[in-house]
Amino acid sequence: MYHSKLESEHVDALCDALVNVQTREEAYRLLDDLCTISEVQAMAQRLAVAKLLRGGATYQDIGNETGASTATISRVNRCVSYGADGYRMILDRMKKEEQ
Repeated sequence: MYHSKLESEHVDALCDALVNVQTREEAYRLLDDLCTISEVQAMAQRLAVAKLLRGGATYQDIGNETGASTATISRVNRCVSYGADGYRMILDRMKKEEQ
């Protein structure tokens, strides 16, 4: 079983809320209430960067396509390569749904 350094009662409740989202509309509604526009855009950008990294894109191509800085791309790359496998798990699942 995975144990995150983020674990707490409040983060458990946040994870439970995320797991209970059933539609894209519900996700938008939760994100609208929970995060600032900048926070949502930053998370969306990181997910796009992770997808491009996994596809073999260069830092320059990723920066051009997403507008992400090299620092952001590098941070995401560390997570993709050495993180908790969250990006891999979700991107693999999303790819299966696209097929």
